Amino acid sequence: MKISAFEIRVGNLLEHNGRLWRVYKTNHVKPGKGGAFVQVEMKDITAGTKLNERFRSEDRVEKAHVEGRSMQYLYEDNGHYVFMDNQSYEQLSLNAEDLEGQIGYLRPDTEVQVMFHNNAPLGVELPPTVVLQVVETEGVVKGQTAASSGKPAKVETGLTVTVPPFVNAGDKIKINTATGEYVERA
Repeated sequence: MKISAFEIRVGNLLEHNGRLWRVYKTNHVKPGKGGAFVQVEMKDITAGTKLNERFRSEDRVEKAHVEGRSMQYLYEDNGHYVFMDNQSYEQLSLNAEDLEGQIGYLRPDTEVQVMFHNNAPLGVELPPTVVLQVVETEGVVKGQTAASSGKPAKVETGLTVTVPPFVNAGDKIKINTATGEYVERA
């Protein structure tokens, strides 16, 4: 399926120059002189090489056809993350490179969409939000202003999130998986 260059998003899989690429960064640029363009940083799925490509606003790129299967994250085993198919109960493992930037949101029993291209697993699509327990954070200082910007909190998966001052260790919080930001207490 062809999409406009301006529709490219982080995490998309693109077919470009006869290869399959995962998008890691995008930057939309509108220079004062000349046409607008998108600077895209992507990584070859098979070879692991990176490529910075510039697409003009009128360019169209081929979005790879991927199939998502509902699976449940089970556990981590020496850098391999094991998932179970909810229908057939088959298990498969993905390595840390396939889950770059997503590992901190995975806790056992999390439901995810594992993305397949030509029956080969490529990565996961996380739910919009996840609920994780705070294991470590700074205490509230008496007299601290209510308009504080927040404090760092470490959650059960090792991820560090900025939370409001009223959140304490042991609290469960909802985190936006796209931005990594605190949403609310759960």
